Amino acid sequence: MNDAYDLSFRNWLSPLLSRVLSGGTIERDEALRLLQVEGPDCFELFAAANRLRHAFHGDQVHLCSIVNAKSGRCSEDCGFCSQSVRFPSDVPEYDLVDDNTIVEHAQRAKSNASQALGIVAAWRGLKKGRELDAVLERIRTLAAQDGIHADASLGLIDDPDIPPMLKEAGLHTYNHNLETRRKHFGTICETHSYDDRIATLKMIKEAGMRTCSGGIFGMGESLEDRIDLAFQLRELEVDVIPLNFLNPMPGTPMEGKPLLEPMECLRTVAMFRFVNPTTHLMVAGGREVNLRQLQPLMFAAGADATMAGAYLTSGGNEGTDDLDMIRQLGLDPGEAIQPVQAEPRKSAGSSRLQVIQPGTSAPAV
Repeated sequence: MNDAYDLSFRNWLSPLLSRVLSGGTIERDEALRLLQVEGPDCFELFAAANRLRHAFHGDQVHLCSIVNAKSGRCSEDCGFCSQSVRFPSDVPEYDLVDDNTIVEHAQRAKSNASQALGIVAAWRGLKKGRELDAVLERIRTLAAQDGIHADASLGLIDDPDIPPMLKEAGLHTYNHNLETRRKHFGTICETHSYDDRIATLKMIKEAGMRTCSGGIFGMGESLEDRIDLAFQLRELEVDVIPLNFLNPMPGTPMEGKPLLEPMECLRTVAMFRFVNPTTHLMVAGGREVNLRQLQPLMFAAGADATMAGAYLTSGGNEGTDDLDMIRQLGLDPGEAIQPVQAEPRKSAGSSRLQVIQPGTSAPAV
């Protein structure tokens, strides 16, 4: 039979879609078949994933932004990250920014129609002391801003007293990505364990906050690695799953990795939607360089959220371009306020906004 008239995948997919729409789940072998589709069947997959997105999340697109609140000199050896002190990457280095900078970034995020701003810091994690006190102050400042949630990505937490302190300060969602599945994790990071990351997420959830955790694709992982990550995140019942695609940076161990093909990225998004139908799926770091001209299809493939503005040490799309893209798809990005006029950052101690230089694409809040 001519491939153009081969409807075997559509006939297999239809009851799978009905099962998930009815509250059922898919199995790992079914997830693998979703990742392996080719040709016209890819668009059958995207249409089904889009129907799941619409059924469970409507047409509202969640937008969030981040501020690189403490840059460089991180002690950890995550092979994708240019902020590690172990790699000769050329990134800005500065200590925790002040409250004025947080406020400016919050206003900039709202101008991009973001519903949340994530405070991100390059370090191993949080310990009690002056550093934690300063972080709590920044969270209180952000939480006091109207119309935007206070989120954060602040590394590992091993002290159960800290999550309640974050919640009391007004933190809404905590991001800590698993990055990949357990079996593959040791090839990208050796300075802490997969269990350290899972323990952090569990403590955050036990404290009553939302959890945000996802992965980076294109780090040499197998299709099975991606599938296991999707199922691990379902088991942990995270609230938001950021899907990042590696933008390999000079100086990091992964600088020579090739970019993923756009259709492979979209199949990955669709598979995650089938495994996690009720969870927010956020396409984040690396979408511009990996999806290229196919960025609008990330929503057709099942995503209901994305990053707005710059990443940690790399630029993103213009906020107005993303808003236009979302609206042209008939989706609702919410309302944007007028952008704040801010001058470039002149020094690490300045309260002005940082100018993001081309560089790494990092995991997103």
